[in-house]
Amino acid sequence: MNAEIIAVGSELLTPFRSDTNSLFLTEQLNRLGVPVVLKSIVGDNLGRLVTAVQHAVSRSDIVVLSGGLGPTEDDLTREAVAEALGRKLSRDPEILTQLQARFASRGWKMAPNNAKQADVIEGATVLPNVNGTASGQWITGVFEGKDRIIILFPGPPHELKALFESEVRERLRAKLPLAFLASRVLKIAMLGESHVDARIAPIYKKHPEVETTILAGPGEIQVHFIAQARSLDVAQERVDLVADQVEDELDDAVFSRNGESLEQIVGYWLQMRNATLAVAESCTGGLLAERITSISGSSRYFLGGAIVYSNQLKTELAGVPEHMIERHGAVSREVAAALAEGIRYRCEASYGVGITGVAGPQGGTPEKPVGLVFIAIASDSGTEVAQRTFAGDRRRVRSFTTTMALDMLRKKMM
Repeated sequence: MNAEIIAVGSELLTPFRSDTNSLFLTEQLNRLGVPVVLKSIVGDNLGRLVTAVQHAVSRSDIVVLSGGLGPTEDDLTREAVAEALGRKLSRDPEILTQLQARFASRGWKMAPNNAKQADVIEGATVLPNVNGTASGQWITGVFEGKDRIIILFPGPPHELKALFESEVRERLRAKLPLAFLASRVLKIAMLGESHVDARIAPIYKKHPEVETTILAGPGEIQVHFIAQARSLDVAQERVDLVADQVEDELDDAVFSRNGESLEQIVGYWLQMRNATLAVAESCTGGLLAERITSISGSSRYFLGGAIVYSNQLKTELAGVPEHMIERHGAVSREVAAALAEGIRYRCEASYGVGITGVAGPQGGTPEKPVGLVFIAIASDSGTEVAQRTFAGDRRRVRSFTTTMALDMLRKKMM
C-alpha cells in the first residue's frame, strides 16, 4: 500500500509558512511500512480541493489531508472531501454539544461559525481531538473499485501529532498488510551531485527493489536508500547491500553512514585521537566555531579560537606577522597557514584551523574574486593549505568554506 498527503491552506503557498506536518506524517507512515508517493499543497479553494482529492483517491491507497478543518469560511476540507466522494455532509449534534461545552468551560460563548466543525462526512468515523475544536475524520470504502482510506487531520502540528498517536496509528496498523521499510543514509562531503551520481548509478540501477535518492546541499551530498519487505531483516539486507557497495565506491568521501553530521564525525575523531582543536576565522566570522560547538560535549575537544576580521587582530590574536599581510595580502595561502599555526600555538591545541577569504558580495578583485578562500589545517605533522573559489552568495560561500574545513580536518585525522 502507498500513501499521498495533501496539505491544505493558502498560507502554505506563501513565503511565511512551511508545511511541517507532512514530514511528521511521512515518518510515521514509513514506520508502518507505507511509502509516501506524492505530496501536494492546495490553497483554500473548493474546486481545486475537490479535484485534488479526486485525483488522490484514484491513484493512492491512503489519502491523508491536513488542515482546513477550522471554523472559518475558507476552511473547506470537509466540504471538498464530501463532494469528491459523492457523500453527504451532516451536522453531528453530539459534537456540537461538546463544542459548546468546551467554550463554556472557558467562559466563552461559541461563535456561530464554530458549528461547522461538527459537520461529519457520511460514513466517517470521528477522531476526537482533545487538544482543539477540529475533530479528525477516518473514512474507508471502495472508490472506483478500489479499497481506500481517507484521513482528515487538523492543521496545528501539536493537534495533528497527538491525534495520530491516539486515534490513527493503530487503526492503520490493523488495516495494513505486514510490511516493513528499512532505510539508510550516506553523507558525502565536497563532491558534486552529478559526479556522485555518475559513480554510483551503475550500482543502484542494478537494484530497483531499493529506492535510491540523491539530495544536494552546500558541500554535502546525501544518498538515501529505502527498501520494503515482509520482514525488517530482509528490507535492511536489501538496503545494506546497495549502500555498502556505494560506500566502497566513494571511499573516504563518505563521512557518515548512520546520519551523523560532519561536525559530529569530527568530534568523534578528535576524541578518539585524544586531541584538541582551536580555530582562527576571518571570512566565516565564527561560523566554524558555531558548527563545532553545536554538538553537545564539544568542550571535551574544542578549546576555542578567535574571529580575526581585521589585519590588526590577525596579528594580535593569531600571531600573523604584519609584513606577511603587507606582502601577500590578508586573503592568501601564507596568511591562512599563519592563522592555523598561530592559533594552534597560542591555544596549545593539537590542531589549528585558519580561514581567510572573500565571502562577498563586495570586496573581490580580478586577482582575488568573490568566493576565493584559503583553508589551513596545522598539526604536529605540518600545515596543509587548500585554495578554492566557491560560487554563490555570501551565505553559500561561508557554508561551503566551513564544510570544507571540517572535511579537511576529518581526513587529516583518518
